[in-house]
Amino acid sequence: MGRNNLTRPSEFILLGLSSRPEDQKPLFVVFLPIYLITVIGNLLIILAIRSDTRLQTPMYFFLSILSFVDICYVTVIIPKMLVNFLSETKAISYGECLTQMYFFIAFGNTDSYLLAAMAIDRYVAICNPFHYITIMNHRCCVLLLVLSFCIPHLHSLLHILLTNQLIFCASNVIHHFFCDDQPVLKLSCSSHFVKEITVMTEGLAVIMTPFSCIIVSYLRIFITVLKIPSAAGKRKAFSTCGSHLTVVTLFYGSISYVYFQPLSNYTVKDRIATIIYTILTPMLNPFIYSLRNKDMKQGLTKLMHRVKCQ
Repeated sequence: MGRNNLTRPSEFILLGLSSRPEDQKPLFVVFLPIYLITVIGNLLIILAIRSDTRLQTPMYFFLSILSFVDICYVTVIIPKMLVNFLSETKAISYGECLTQMYFFIAFGNTDSYLLAAMAIDRYVAICNPFHYITIMNHRCCVLLLVLSFCIPHLHSLLHILLTNQLIFCASNVIHHFFCDDQPVLKLSCSSHFVKEITVMTEGLAVIMTPFSCIIVSYLRIFITVLKIPSAAGKRKAFSTCGSHLTVVTLFYGSISYVYFQPLSNYTVKDRIATIIYTILTPMLNPFIYSLRNKDMKQGLTKLMHRVKCQ
């Protein structure tokens, strides 16, 4: 199974997390609750922010968009993975594979740009508090939002167009649980030098731009906080950044482990690391932002109270 002499196979086979039949139902039982928790948790964050006037600020505006993107992100991957757990064929059509890859790359990079926008918001709030309202105005927020969506989608489109030019004449079995860029590249028997150069140049630039914004923002925040004379003032300033820094560390730590290495080194361990930023991070985001944030706790409590009263 899986041998083709075609330049473009009609379908791929997703091996998933395990090829053993006895593992499929237990994996289904594990990932279905994860998906439901992720969708419900992020949806609660969105509803809490939209329903509480105290949360109508740039920081929570970006958090609500991040939650929406996280729902889209996991929906691109997990439903198909759940179907494959219960299916014998585990097939995905060529067009569906490229579509999944497109939205995976687009939403993943949108996440990183939204995290950068949130870092900029924290920088302005802590380093320029008296000018916060004038700097982080509606126009600025919309501009950051547009950039956060346009750049990743254009970046994703470029990679899909390059992938579509590849010739697949060997195995059509993808050793992964979804159509990720690197496992698909490994199936190509044509030269993918241009594709790999693009990943390491344009791709690196697209990924490093928001990451650089985050690093610079937090360096400036750190310098400003060190100048605060009281320990209580320092704790208060850092407390507004703790949740965001936790998410950034999870997201970029796992991405760096998976993608900043040669294509030939892509192994099973990378599949496990991929689970962290594709599935676990979107699931944990609502808990990280709500459990460590008094305003979000109050917003969620008010939302629950309203639901119970109706």
